[in-house]
Amino acid sequence: MGYKSILTILSDERQLPQLDAAAALAAREDGHLSVLSLGLDHTQVGYYFPGGTPYAFQDAIDMAMEAAESLDQTVRQHLARFSDLRWSSEAAVAQIGGISNLVGMRARFSDLTVLARPYGKDAPGEAEAVVEAALFEGGCPVLVLPGTDLPAHPPQKVLVAWNQSLEALAAVRRALPLLQAAKSVEITIIDPRRSADGSEPGAPLTQMLTRHGVHADIAVLARTAATVSEELNRRATEIAADLVVMGAYGHSRFRQAILGGATRNMLEKARVPVFMAR
Repeated sequence: MGYKSILTILSDERQLPQLDAAAALAAREDGHLSVLSLGLDHTQVGYYFPGGTPYAFQDAIDMAMEAAESLDQTVRQHLARFSDLRWSSEAAVAQIGGISNLVGMRARFSDLTVLARPYGKDAPGEAEAVVEAALFEGGCPVLVLPGTDLPAHPPQKVLVAWNQSLEALAAVRRALPLLQAAKSVEITIIDPRRSADGSEPGAPLTQMLTRHGVHADIAVLARTAATVSEELNRRATEIAADLVVMGAYGHSRFRQAILGGATRNMLEKARVPVFMAR
C-alpha cells in the first residue's frame, strides 16, 4: 500500500516550492497529484451600507475567482515541466468559514495531503485552517514540511511520537508504508503512564510493527524541556530522524483547541517533516 492520491492546496504563488515538493513525492510514489488553487472571499457582511451587501459580495467573489484562476494557470504552467507526473489542477473559491467543507471534501478522497508549515512569516493567514480541514474534516493524513525538503526516499530514520492514544495509533497505521520502508524506527515515549494491561510502554505497538516488517526500537525519555514538542524536536535531532510521525489532537471544535498543545507547538517548531493524522 502506498500513497497514490496526493493532494496539495495553494492560495498564493509563494507556495510554489510546496507544489514542487508534492509533485516530487507523487512522482516517487507513482501516484496522481491533485492541486487545488484556492481563492478566498474575505467579505464581512456587517461592514457595508444597507443595500450594498450584494454588490460587495459579487465584487469579492469575482476578485477571488480571478485570483484562483490566475494561480491555477501558474500551477498548470509549472507542472508542465514534469514529464513523468500524472496530475490535475482546479480553481475554487471559498469564504474563510467555508474552507473546512471545500478542503475537507477534497482531502477525504486523498491518501495524503502535502502542505507547508502553517506558521511563519511567509505562511498565508488561512494556512492553519487548511491544515485543520484536511485533518479533521477530510480525515486525511497530512505531511507538513517545515521547509521544502521531503523525507529521504526511502526514509532512513523515523521517530514515532507515542503516548498510547487512539490518535497516535491512527497516525502509525496511516504511516505504515513509510515505516516499512525506513531503515529504522524509534518509538519515542516521553513520561509514560502505565498501560491498563500492565505491559511495558510501547511493547504492544513494537510487536504490531515487527509483524509488518518494521525495524522498531523503543526510547523512554523523561521530559526535561518545557514542552513535549521541544523534547520531540531535540530527540529527532539527536537520532538524525528525517521524519516525525504523530497523532493530531482535538478536544473541541474551536480553532485554538483543535491545533493546540503539542500539535500546534510541534508544527511551529518542527525541524523535520511531520506526518500527522488522527
